[in-house]
Amino acid sequence: MNLISAIVRPERLPQVMAAPFAALMGVCLIAPGTLRAQSGASSPPPADSATRKADPPPPPVNHLETSLAGFKLTGYAAGSYSYSGRSDGGTTIVGRLYDRLQNRFMLNALAVVLDKPYDPAKFSAGFHTEVLVGQDATVIQSNGFFSPGTPADVPHLYVTLNVPTASGNGLQFKVGRIPTLMGLEVIETVANPNWSEGNQFVYVENFTGTGLSAETKFNNYVDLQVRVINGWDQVSDNNSHKSFMGRVGLYPNALTSLGIVGYWGAEETGNNSANRYGVEGLLWRKLGNAAVWVQGDYGTEQANAALPDPTQDAKWWALGGWVTYDFSPTLGLALRGDYVNDENGARSSFNGLVGFPANTGQKFGSGTATLNIKAWPSAVVRPELRYDRSTLTAFDGKKDQITVALAVAYLY
Repeated sequence: MNLISAIVRPERLPQVMAAPFAALMGVCLIAPGTLRAQSGASSPPPADSATRKADPPPPPVNHLETSLAGFKLTGYAAGSYSYSGRSDGGTTIVGRLYDRLQNRFMLNALAVVLDKPYDPAKFSAGFHTEVLVGQDATVIQSNGFFSPGTPADVPHLYVTLNVPTASGNGLQFKVGRIPTLMGLEVIETVANPNWSEGNQFVYVENFTGTGLSAETKFNNYVDLQVRVINGWDQVSDNNSHKSFMGRVGLYPNALTSLGIVGYWGAEETGNNSANRYGVEGLLWRKLGNAAVWVQGDYGTEQANAALPDPTQDAKWWALGGWVTYDFSPTLGLALRGDYVNDENGARSSFNGLVGFPANTGQKFGSGTATLNIKAWPSAVVRPELRYDRSTLTAFDGKKDQITVALAVAYLY
């Protein structure tokens, strides 16, 4: 892929960045061989991070038993540093989310997750909640909850009621604020292959939905999730109509899965007639020590006053691919390439926090390489190199930019 090829060529780095980054990469590559190896080849995500994904669940995370039997406490703490030679005004890395601040050490997140699991074999109940504090929380908040700019959020908060079924997997009803069914990547960066969030996560998906979800696993090969929600990232509904989202998961064998998501609903404030609708597919395949994901998205929003061009329907599509490879239990590599065709500017003009200028259409993409180093107990160190390109001159008057970053997280 051209984007991935671009990011691994050292001559593309500005001279002021090449030497520090080379030293950083050298230290991180040497460290795993000198420190005690940890078990497991992938970072354990917070509870419930992968329940909506098309791939098999990851190994169980470590957890702390609370004083109440059956309640489990997990979470993580994360910080980072990012640098781009073409930032906006020396303060903003254009088009980015958690790594949006230029030349800054960031207090990204302290996540505290509390779970009470349900028993799928009988009538039972449980709940799941996550409290997120830090600079990440300010950009994933839903309307009607915390005030904009507050460095705190509750991205997950729901109760699960289980009804037993003949399959033994149960039928679950979840009520509350629930993570989206869309995409590979999730809010919790420690659960993602790469450190930075990809363009599909930022621009063509919702983060959460507040409402009701009905979910069941029919057998080892098929599961289903159906939801009615207030809207994309809405705690308080911004109009009087509800939105719908559903997902079918197909698992032909233990090494392959396919998730298909569809959505429909009015999403703009005070507008019940302009619907947003679309479809997404996510394919996963395990190949020895490697894993491959391919994600495609297509969406439309009917003409309305909130669009950059209110006279016509807005359309967008996106394609992304990820490849991960574990060299050892303590060292892995993740590559990602993505491309978004925002034909009418509807998705890349929606959020001033991410820095793209208002536009009536652009094509943009990125290529990213991330090392995942797990030589320290319960920690992961993630040096990352990323190349972004747009048809707009959005990057300090240029059409591309290179970013280097280092993130560190501790999981408990």
